[in-house]
Amino acid sequence: MEERLIWVECPRDAMQGYPQPFATDAKVEYLRHVLEVGYDVIDIGSFVSPKAIPQMADTEAVLEALAPQKGRNRFLVIAANHHGVRAAAANPHVDVVGYPFSASDTFQQRNTRRSQAQAMEELVEHAALLRDSGKSLVVYISMAFGNPYGEPYHVEAVADWVHQVHKAVSPEAISLSDTVAMATPDHITSLVEACRSKCPDAQLGLHLHVPSGYSLRSGLVQAGWASGVRRFDSALLGFGGCPMAQDEMCGNLPSESLLTFALSWRISTGVNPLALEAAHNAARRLFL
Repeated sequence: MEERLIWVECPRDAMQGYPQPFATDAKVEYLRHVLEVGYDVIDIGSFVSPKAIPQMADTEAVLEALAPQKGRNRFLVIAANHHGVRAAAANPHVDVVGYPFSASDTFQQRNTRRSQAQAMEELVEHAALLRDSGKSLVVYISMAFGNPYGEPYHVEAVADWVHQVHKAVSPEAISLSDTVAMATPDHITSLVEACRSKCPDAQLGLHLHVPSGYSLRSGLVQAGWASGVRRFDSALLGFGGCPMAQDEMCGNLPSESLLTFALSWRISTGVNPLALEAAHNAARRLFL
């Protein structure tokens, strides 16, 4: 059976740290193009504090506006606390909830105002609620490839967190997130191998942030695929990053680059390249 790339498009991550606010109507117009592409999952918004991430304050309104054109698209939203998870669980248009768990305790506190122990304890409660609500769960392991805070980092320690998460809640996927663009191809290979050795049944994903001037020649995507990762996150034009990580945000893996990789390696994706081109043009109108 042909192996297929599972593609998560991340307009939420592209928009969340953008300096100028987007009007809800402008978001909806852009996202209607995204719906046409055929991605497996669209990371479309978040149920977080509007004071922390003001760009996502209208997530419910965006979901409601897109509902008539949703079709077979699966909508993912990020939620980091009880209030957000309850709101996501109650929303009829949400299919998947992404929960941020950090391999860095400093970033866990900075991002969610919780310790790693508290975040893990709450994750178990959230998973039960989401299961009862018919929602799927994806856990993002942020700072999976290192952190900018001087905290000790070890591949085995990250793999231990992945094992704990998988054992505790068995999510749809555990996405290794390079929050501040520190990954190298060898690093990706070693981390994926360490995670596989501890929990071979877990579906691993890669959420790569990349520095300005990123090129496929860096080998990051190739290393992930060769290591057995089949789930990749990207964002059109490569915009985005986490505004809670550090002052200088790193961009996302560009969707155009991921398409080039898939075509050159003859990997099936399920996306419509012409619709992706139209969405790319719509992204240029919105972001540039």
